[in-house]
Amino acid sequence: MRLKLLGLTAIFSLLSACSTTEKTPVVETVKTKPAVEVEFSAQDLYQKALSKRDFDKIQLLYTARDRAIEEQNWQLVITICEQLIESGGPDSVRNQLYIALAYTQQKDYHTALKTLESLNAKLTSPMHFFLHQEIYGNIYSAQALPHQAAPYLIRASETANKHDFKADKVNKALWQVLNQLSIKQLEALNSGSSIQRGWVSLALYTQLYIGDATSLQAALNKWNYAYSNHPASFALPDNMQQIIDVQPINVNRIAIILPSNQSKQKALSQSLKAGILAASEKHPDRELHFINSALSAEQIAEQLNELAPDFVIGPLLKENIDKLQQAGTLDAYPAMYLNTTPQALESIDHFAFALNPEHEVTQAVYHFVNKEFKKPLVIAPGNRLGKRLANHFTNQWLEFSDNEPEVGFYANKRDMQKLVQELLEVDKSKKRIREISLMFRSKLHEETRSRRDIDAIYIIADAAQTRLLKPSFDVNISTFAKRIPIFASSRSHDIKSDKTDKKDLAGLYFSEIPWMLPLTGEQQSLRSEFDQIWPEHTTLEQQLFAMGFDAVKLIPQLRQLQMVPGKTLTGLTGDLTVNQDGDIERALKWAQYREKQIVTLDIKSQKPTPLFIKNHQQETQEAAL
Repeated sequence: MRLKLLGLTAIFSLLSACSTTEKTPVVETVKTKPAVEVEFSAQDLYQKALSKRDFDKIQLLYTARDRAIEEQNWQLVITICEQLIESGGPDSVRNQLYIALAYTQQKDYHTALKTLESLNAKLTSPMHFFLHQEIYGNIYSAQALPHQAAPYLIRASETANKHDFKADKVNKALWQVLNQLSIKQLEALNSGSSIQRGWVSLALYTQLYIGDATSLQAALNKWNYAYSNHPASFALPDNMQQIIDVQPINVNRIAIILPSNQSKQKALSQSLKAGILAASEKHPDRELHFINSALSAEQIAEQLNELAPDFVIGPLLKENIDKLQQAGTLDAYPAMYLNTTPQALESIDHFAFALNPEHEVTQAVYHFVNKEFKKPLVIAPGNRLGKRLANHFTNQWLEFSDNEPEVGFYANKRDMQKLVQELLEVDKSKKRIREISLMFRSKLHEETRSRRDIDAIYIIADAAQTRLLKPSFDVNISTFAKRIPIFASSRSHDIKSDKTDKKDLAGLYFSEIPWMLPLTGEQQSLRSEFDQIWPEHTTLEQQLFAMGFDAVKLIPQLRQLQMVPGKTLTGLTGDLTVNQDGDIERALKWAQYREKQIVTLDIKSQKPTPLFIKNHQQETQEAAL
């Protein structure tokens, strides 16, 4: 398991913790007095209860229930709670809440939501409401929907504070959720009760000043004065000096492990080197040392030992990453792999940066769902990559819709036209026209019609293929039908091709890294310099230049980005974030071809609400009418 980076949450918790570690249940419970010795497991207690009758049976069932929650034996929790409800035991509502909790822990969120919904009018005590809101918040948090989770967890924290409930887990969950929100989202929440404002303002200070110990210390002192008895006080360290440990990674000497100039990957390596060197120009005192990734793990370890670098970038190829991971070569150094890793990242200061095409496919799905498209059509080459990305689109889409997308694969350029007509069912329309013409022995002046249910098209293809597919869709979509927006991945865009051929791409939307789009300011100057020095570089080489540039730019902020999931760095390869596993994720820009020009669009592809939650919300609204 990867060691999680100790952010403010972990630091603050450790500072306020007592000297022993106690296993606690997922939610705080009011414990019933055990009727038997604690060495019995929940299953043992349950079996004993089945041999009893009346009051003794119910008492043992309650004890077994609490023990099952401690053991996180969720199926047993459900079984016991159902029996307690059936037997008419006291506090049926709490037993139903524990059933909802158990389903949540088993990732059966749909059933958990239905259970919670059935209890809306039955929450007769503050504890009921507390548990109800906590479970709701945990469900949304598990779906990576922090903005929707936050209000529920805030209400749970408010209730716990008012009625003096133990709420450590709620408070920690709320703190994690708030730290996943953007500054704009936090500002929108910065109102309401003193409890809510205290939580949100503390999260705002964290995002605004993390990495700046002096400013953060001043802000925390101010917060502590204003909210001295706030439930978020657990997040304030007893010793402000502890915050100084959360500092940017300062580097004076970087080791870069890349293929040599004599390898097959020479061009790729040189592009990455160029990006790394360009990003280091403002740091003339910084030492850069390049190491051949083809060397053995032992040889690389020797060079690293001699260099004693502050940070390591690379390797690029997965097999070389695997080689070094197995040997533990980089365990002693902060490092950023330039690809996805075959193994989990074991070190606290290890990160993975890859130009993962799945990132932009997921982004396209989010955009389609947010635009309320119902039936997208995906077309891709029938090779391994094309099938992989099309399948990824389908899997992501079905999390938010019960309509399967239409998917088609082409083998080569020759069958593109035929495939487009088949997917749009234009071929069926032509067949009907021919049949009617033969029936009446006359030529009909009839226009073919395409299917009407397709409301978005997503092309996964290279630049040459896209320039054949886009006009093919244009001519085969019926003039009687509403125009269907056509989208493409970054593979469709090529700067060299754009210089001679844009006319057939009019109206096409596509995702792309910022480096490959019209730029402004310093980035524009860098772009001009790059074009002068390396005018013949391929699209992939330009992408790797941007990747090398961002790799260096990321280093000082890696820890801060990981500590605060809502924090973003705008790079040449996209808006960059770091998840808790150390993976660097990218959000690309959207652009469109308009009048033979490329226009960058201001579109944010936020994660939409999953289908099961959306259905639950709709059912709730209908029930309220």
